[in-house]
Formats: sequence, structure tokens, C-alpha cells
Amino acid sequence: MQLSYFHVAADVPDCGPSVEASSKADAAVVIDVLRATTTIAWALQNGAEAVQTFSDLDELRSSAEQWPADLRLLVGERGGKTLEGFDLGNSPVAVIPEVVQGKRLFMSTTNGTRSLQKVRDLDRVFTAALPNRRAVADRLLHDKPERVWIVGSGWEGAYSLEDSLAAGALASALMEQGATADNDEMQAAVVLWERWQADPEACLRQATHGQRLIRIGNHDADFRCCAGLDTLHVVPTQVERGVLRAVGLAEAQA
Repeated sequence: MQLSYFHVAADVPDCGPSVEASSKADAAVVIDVLRATTTIAWALQNGAEAVQTFSDLDELRSSAEQWPADLRLLVGERGGKTLEGFDLGNSPVAVIPEVVQGKRLFMSTTNGTRSLQKVRDLDRVFTAALPNRRAVADRLLHDKPERVWIVGSGWEGAYSLEDSLAAGALASALMEQGATADNDEMQAAVVLWERWQADPEACLRQATHGQRLIRIGNHDADFRCCAGLDTLHVVPTQVERGVLRAVGLAEAQA
């Protein structure tokens, strides 16, 4: 298994329908530690029917209106703050079972949903964060894709420390089972993980986006949740373009 890491969506090679399969990855894993992919994992773990992601807010609202009002939630943020008129922001501690169970989350965030849109034409798309790192690694080891693109989300097109940390954490688990790094970005992410693996929350807080969250409010609970390594078994899996559902290893083997 060859692993490549891309810091942001703009760095990812074109993988649209017109591109030959030989030029594409066999699987992509999107990461947005603070906080989209952590929120997605917890929402699906807590019983959400699905998470449907959008980069365009008008498209989100139009799609949401076609869903029963009592079975939908609008989830999103810009600049770390909840979007006006939305039910929830982008906090993993807010997507508790009493709120999300049985509902579809229509989600748009500053960074993570852009990366998901970039790779949504690939055959296999997953999302990962620190809490479901091991679950995603196990799924990839089960599926055995030859080429895996791990895609960070960054901050408004720029590098982010926390996404590289999680990319390194995922790659480290895979490399223990024989996977190899296919670009320098991947090698650097693994070294970053080796530096911070004993205290990932400290890395999240030191990152510029972590500092941004600290400035706009008390996000201690979010930091703890986002740094909780290997606490979830769910693998958010794209089942149709832009729609993620919970698929664990047992379901994948079925």
C-alpha cells in the first residue's frame, strides 16, 4: 500500500470522471481534525442516518429542503463560528444521540467539506480523525487498496499542523503493517506524529487553528474530544457522492 499525503484540496491531482483510472488513487481518506471529520465520526457513531457534505451553502439549503424537516439538521460554520440559521455548528461534543439519532446532517464547513468534494468521484472515500484512526486503518488494511491519498483540509487553502498530525498517525498504523510513504509530505507527517504522539491535544492547541478557536471561545471539550485517540470504531464511508454513512469493519466484511 502506497500512501501519499496532500496538505489541502488544491494539492490533490484531478480525479474527476474524465481522468483515467490509472492516474487516480484506489482510496482517499479526508482529514479535518478541528473539527469537521471529528464531528462526522461522532455524529455517525451517535446514530445519525448520514452526513451529507457541501461546499456551497445554497446547494446545501436546496438539498435540505427536500428532506423531511423532522429528520434533518443543518450543521456548519465559517471561521469557526456557527452559521446563522443553522441548527448546529461544527462541534463533536454537540452531536449527541438525543440530537442526531435517525437524522441526516446537511453539513458545510470552512475547510473539510472542500476536501471531500475534491475526491468524491473516487471509488472509495473515507474520513478520519484521531478518534477513529485505528478503525480507518483497519478498514484500509482489510480493503488492501494499492494507492491511498490522505487529504488534509488545512485552513482556507493553507497548511495545518493538526491535519498533518492525524495523517501521520494514520500512516504510522498502516506502515506498521507494511505500507510505504509515497511522497515527502507523508514522510514529514509521520515524523510529526512521532514528535507529538504522547500528547496530541497539546499539538492541537498549539496549531494556528487551535489558537484561533481558543480566541473565539471556550473549546476545551472540543480539544479533548478531537484529541481522543482510537476511541471510536466507526468508519465514515461515502456511499453516494457527498453522502457519508457509518460503516465498521464488520459491515465491510459482510
